Parts: sequence; structure tokens; C-alpha cells
Amino acid sequence: MTLLDFPGRVACTVFTGGCNLRCPFCHNYELVTSPCSNHNMYDEVMEYLSKRKGILDGVCVTGGEPLLQPDIEEFLKDLKKMGYLIKLDTNGSLPKKLRRVIEESLVDYVAMDIKSSPSGYEKATASSMDFGFFKESVEILENSGVPHEFRTTAVKGIHTAEDFEQIGKLLEGTEKYFIQNFKDSQFVPCKSFFPFSEEESEELLNTVKKFIPTAQLRGQ
Repeated sequence: MTLLDFPGRVACTVFTGGCNLRCPFCHNYELVTSPCSNHNMYDEVMEYLSKRKGILDGVCVTGGEPLLQPDIEEFLKDLKKMGYLIKLDTNGSLPKKLRRVIEESLVDYVAMDIKSSPSGYEKATASSMDFGFFKESVEILENSGVPHEFRTTAVKGIHTAEDFEQIGKLLEGTEKYFIQNFKDSQFVPCKSFFPFSEEESEELLNTVKKFIPTAQLRGQ
């Protein structure tokens, strides 16, 4: 259960396994690289949620990358039938699928990770995926009418002030953008990264605020 992940809602979080990016600062790296056993937990999840109707407002579907799941649309439809509001976390790499779940009214809130600036995406994601996919997802969300936010985990050793200048330009005028500072843990695959200091984080925020006046630090 979470009071934080779905703004204004009491929700629970469902984690899906597998991701098409390999961010070296990922907190769910074991889930990304070893996405569960062959055991299908669908019935268990549905039983859990059916017992909590009227207690929970919504379900946060996160990962990994949830849109990689071949049956994600059916899963979201089943959650909707149960009366739940749905928040989707996505890395934005699958714009066609994102557009489809929005057009089918299967999500009520979307949080998209902005891993870095356009020029820094390959380093931040350990992937050579075309940045055009991520940019298309930004545009889909901005034109969707669905409440959404963008967020970046700021990592010393990955990001620079110039990256946040570029992110600000990319998202200029958006309503909700958050910078959340990196926190190390035993699950992070690479041990050479660090959080920014409070003063450095404020400087990054001020850089972004030139383009997104409502930008905020989260979890400071």
C-alpha cells in the first residue's frame, strides 16, 4: 500500500518484471534482469485487489517497464472493471502502446521518467534506443488531457547541469516536473554513483525553473 505514489489517492503498487533499458542506477535492477519465475500471479493479484475494494482508491502499475507486458491492456481493463483508478509508471520508450492505453481510457495518471537530456540518454540508460521514441511519448502525454508528471532521478556521475538545461528546454511549459535525488542501495548495479548535495540539487532545480517555473525537488 502507498500514500505517496499516486497523488491524492490511497493505492497499492503492482510491479511488473522486465525492462528494455539498463539504467546503471536502477533500484529495481533484479526485477529488470530476472523478472520473476514462471509463476503467473494474476489470480493472486486480483484476489488481493477484490478484497480491498472500497479501501483502496487506485493501483500504481510500475516495473520494470509495464508496457512491455503483452497482456497489459487486458490487465488494466480488469482493474477498471473493479472500479480502480490507475496510475501508470513508464520510461516512455513505447509511444504507440502508451497512446493506445490513453485512447482506451485505461489510465488516470501517468508518470514518465526522463532519464536524461537527449544527448545524455545513451549514458543514462545503457541503451542506443532512438531518443525520438521518448520525445514522442512526451508529446503524447502533453496533448492527452490525462493528468501526468515527468521526473528525473539526478545522479552524480551521470548528470550535469547542462543535462538539466536540455531537459528544461525539452519539457518547457509542462505543469509537473520533479527532480528526485539518487539514493544508493544494495540493489543498484553500479557502485560509482552518488547523490547531489542539497546545494547542488537546488542549483539543478533553478536551472530547470528557467523553463518550467513549477518544477520541484522531491524527497529532499
